[in-house]
Amino acid sequence: MTNWIKCLLLLTICALLTACASSVTPPARYMLPSDPVSNTTNRPEGTLVLSSPRLAHYLDVDGIVMQLDDITLNAAREHQWAEGLNRQLERRMRANLSQAMPTLRVMRAEGEPADALTLRLTVDQFQGRYDGVAVASGQWQLVNGAGELLVMENFYSETPLETDGYPALVRALSESWGQAAELIANEIRQGHYFN
Repeated sequence: MTNWIKCLLLLTICALLTACASSVTPPARYMLPSDPVSNTTNRPEGTLVLSSPRLAHYLDVDGIVMQLDDITLNAAREHQWAEGLNRQLERRMRANLSQAMPTLRVMRAEGEPADALTLRLTVDQFQGRYDGVAVASGQWQLVNGAGELLVMENFYSETPLETDGYPALVRALSESWGQAAELIANEIRQGHYFN
């Protein structure tokens, strides 16, 4: 009888150890918060086509990137983007530009009109930093329908995290991206490219 109890106890312990070893917590997945969609005008002054942002290679990953010191970057395994980062950045930039420039039609690069201007974005940084800020930086270019470069500028914005943790980081990154969009919208408005 004691051998049978020992055997049952051993099987129970093995089953518990196997269950513990095989239970893997799925990664947390994050989306940039969305802004309310603004209405576009029925008779726009012009059309701005937004190309999909080109990401630095180290940003084109599932994990949210954290800069650990002046030279070390780490893409999180347990905290990932729920959708490709370039798609999220494109969608947010389109919404932010539509809101900042309501007299323009801001659209994706699909069958754009010949008289449209195209906005191209290159994202060099979109990460949390060891000193508690979220950084977004890169370059933007405005190109006319003939492919001529009208303006090329850099953008840089940073937002302090309100608290520790990845949810706060994602919200701060979203805020930094919104600041970049506002900077780009101001430059486009001041340049009078649609007159």
